[in-house]
Amino acid sequence: MHGGIVGAALDEAGGLLATWHRFPAVTARIAIRYRRPAPINRPLQISSRVTADRGRRIEIAGELRDGDELLAEAEGTFLHVPLEHFLATPEGRAAGEAWAKRLKGL
Repeated sequence: MHGGIVGAALDEAGGLLATWHRFPAVTARIAIRYRRPAPINRPLQISSRVTADRGRRIEIAGELRDGDELLAEAEGTFLHVPLEHFLATPEGRAAGEAWAKRLKGL
């Protein structure tokens, strides 16, 4: 699999965890170490965990595995940002409005 896809998957796993940990969060830095080629056309496992939480900074470690084999690992810093950061753009406002409609339907 293309290394950019591996990197994007690890960034997404870290970013989702950071956002669940403290809403909302964005990637500030991510370092990826590729250990083995990632195969295509079969399921792989991706995981992430919080390793530190200091102020606005959330440190995340992630792994991509094929069974027991480690294919790639990541260390990233994610930052908690004010919700207004996202609502400042038309796309962010549209996403916020869509979430508000979903939440009203619950």
